[in-house]
Amino acid sequence: MDRLVPRSLSAWTLGLWRDVLFPGPSSAVQAPGRALVVLVLLLLPAVILYPGLDYRLLEPDESRYAEIPREMLARGEWVVPTLQGEPYLDKPPLFYWLVMASYQVFGVHDWAARLVPAVAAHLTILLVYLLGRRSLGATPALVAALVLALAPGFASVARLLILDGLLAMLVTLAALAAFEAVRGDRLRWGWWLLAAVASGLGVLTKGPIALVLLVPPLWMYRRLSGRGVSPGWRGWLLFGLVVMAIALPWYVALASRLPGFVRYFFWEHNLQRFLAPGMHVRGIWFYVPVLALMLLPGSLLLLPASRFLLGSGDAEKRSPELGYHLLLGFWCVGFFTLSSCKLPTYILPALPFFCLALGYFLVLSGRHRGRGVRCAAVASFLIVVVGHSLALPWYAAYRSPMSRPGEILAMCADRETPIVCYPRNCDSIAFYLARDDLRVYRSKEIEELRTLVRTQPRTVILCTHRHSLAGLRQLLPPEVRVVREMRLGLADIPGVPKRLMKPLARLLGETALGLSDLAVIEAPGWREAARGAGSKLVQHAEVGAVESDDGDDDE
Repeated sequence: MDRLVPRSLSAWTLGLWRDVLFPGPSSAVQAPGRALVVLVLLLLPAVILYPGLDYRLLEPDESRYAEIPREMLARGEWVVPTLQGEPYLDKPPLFYWLVMASYQVFGVHDWAARLVPAVAAHLTILLVYLLGRRSLGATPALVAALVLALAPGFASVARLLILDGLLAMLVTLAALAAFEAVRGDRLRWGWWLLAAVASGLGVLTKGPIALVLLVPPLWMYRRLSGRGVSPGWRGWLLFGLVVMAIALPWYVALASRLPGFVRYFFWEHNLQRFLAPGMHVRGIWFYVPVLALMLLPGSLLLLPASRFLLGSGDAEKRSPELGYHLLLGFWCVGFFTLSSCKLPTYILPALPFFCLALGYFLVLSGRHRGRGVRCAAVASFLIVVVGHSLALPWYAAYRSPMSRPGEILAMCADRETPIVCYPRNCDSIAFYLARDDLRVYRSKEIEELRTLVRTQPRTVILCTHRHSLAGLRQLLPPEVRVVREMRLGLADIPGVPKRLMKPLARLLGETALGLSDLAVIEAPGWREAARGAGSKLVQHAEVGAVESDDGDDDE
């Protein structure tokens, strides 16, 4: 009897995994995918993902990721991402390169930019079926692909102009290919190289997180299940060399041009952002409701799926392959739960693996044939199609900084007149006006802004906070004056009673996304102010030159 009692935490964990949670036989199936199924998965997601991509850019993320590749393409720049002419070092360039390629083929349009994440989402759905069927079987993989395609949380979020949809596709490819490489009695080098290539591209998309989401769960699966083959040091060495061959040239090229990039990107933007409370701080349970919402309508099956996963009666149906996919999903959610910085889109790479587990459960339990599941699928399809074709375009136009394009163009058309964003960027204006010379002044830089408006005959200021203009009025120099204002307050919605507009405004917002007011500033005495500012700049430059020379001598 004592031999049946685990004598260590490690032995208990292995016993729980192998004998309780996933004791069933392997569900691996090598049958080729059916052409009709592939055709369905080409057409159905296309109906969901591609129509209605031409709505206004959403601030701040979509406008930023449309403007950066537009500026890079206009400048012929492929190494240094730029935003308003300044280096933007937060993210690697693969997503920008793909959007630039789309611009070159289709022209610079918002829909051309969104085509990149839409295609990535479509490829993710295809990968769930084409590679998922090898480990879970053809029918579970098909159901999983349909669950993923019909989940509004995936179909709507993954096609937004953000990096997470492309990262989710590459992580899905890397994780499924790596599993095919190691789950036999010998390492399959072709699959292993494919996983390395996908990981390298993932590092070029969003940095080392692509490796973090793959390597630990792959190692944990082998350790817990005791199945498959270890890649060994040769396999991991080759994997690392392939990743570096793909990703390292750009990192080295950028670091050679901007030496501060390495510290900023790896230490400040990745490690410190993960560890230190700063932006987007959320509680530890933040991703529980987010995941439930993203997996709808599949998350409605949480209770029966939990009984299937934990009940002893279904133990022999739970294969080790099911455990691998669950491990990938929970690892992704758990990792970002530990991060101090949390955004809902971060867990997008977990959804394909949870959908594979849901597809397996639905088929093994026979629920995929039920009327309730089919009705939920049809309802979800209609919700997504209506949302993409009507609701989202309306909302984007209603909240867009370009909601009144004629007036904005009239105020901003003169390229000799500087446009200032205060106190944050408004990249939608830059994108739709095709300008990369917008200047951004934070609250702490108010003296520089005061100098600018004194020395220019006319300045357009984009106030990006609802109280910015009121505060700015008190801080502007007395010799300048505001000659024109435009409030981007939201209009009443036709058919909505006025008594409901106030609470609705709290939900939708009171002004455009990322832009509250436009103000035109004129300075009658700008010539004298410019001459005075110019002489000060000359004196400053001369002092700076002397100081620079002294510094060189010291070196």
